[in-house]
Amino acid sequence: MPDVLIALGGNVGDVRATFRKAIANICGMTQAALLARSSDYSTPPWGEEQQDNFINACIEIETSLDPHALLFTLHKIETKFGRDRKNEQRWGPRTLDLDLIAYDDVTLDKPELTLPHPRLFERAFVLAPLVEIVPDRVIAGRRVADALAGVSADGIFRLPDLD
Repeated sequence: MPDVLIALGGNVGDVRATFRKAIANICGMTQAALLARSSDYSTPPWGEEQQDNFINACIEIETSLDPHALLFTLHKIETKFGRDRKNEQRWGPRTLDLDLIAYDDVTLDKPELTLPHPRLFERAFVLAPLVEIVPDRVIAGRRVADALAGVSADGIFRLPDLD
């Protein structure tokens, strides 16, 4: 089955509780096996900076869904947790953001889906949790740990585990 990396983010509500429920939904709705889950990280906002810090994490799953069906399902889960993509501010506050980062070694460039994620290597808030679970994974010719070393991780810190 394909090995998939998904980034989770949010800064509205009890984000860590949302992550727990969203991951259960991802696994259930995609019939996926959860291979790894990073810690949660506090991260400064990116893009629109006048908002609360985000919490970010990443998961690695195996699923038989194709990339488009998986993306559709991720968007359904976001909606279930209160996200309204049509009426939100770009890079603004949100309850849940699920980004499909990599799907095996698939490369796609379509209006609805680009793989690997086009801004992956600019985003320490995604790379830091990825390094925790797949430091040696090569995406688009770059090792994840090397990619993190090439960007600023200022203001990003690992949150303590929840009991």
